[in-house]
Amino acid sequence: MKLRHLYLCLCVIGTILPYSQLLPWLVANGVDFSLFFQELFSTRVSSFFAFDVIISAVVLFLFIGTEGPRLNLSLLWLPVVATLLVGVSLGLPLFLYLRQKKLDQLAV
Repeated sequence: MKLRHLYLCLCVIGTILPYSQLLPWLVANGVDFSLFFQELFSTRVSSFFAFDVIISAVVLFLFIGTEGPRLNLSLLWLPVVATLLVGVSLGLPLFLYLRQKKLDQLAV
């Protein structure tokens, strides 16, 4: 299995696992941003994970913004949108897939 295919598998896992927790919450509570953020930061442990993911997303956006143009990658908007809609668990492996696909093309 090529590395880029592993990244695609991680995209699937990185979408399914977070949404397996979010979708039941949305069914129970609807789109209630106030409650969402209240519960997200309700304990120190959940706040730790929330801040970790937020910082990771900012770092990922910086990585996309510097590495993407350096390698002349296309579709750079896609991992940004994926990060905003799902999270770093999808955005990062998706960007790494696009990057690895380009690196594989350059190696041929």
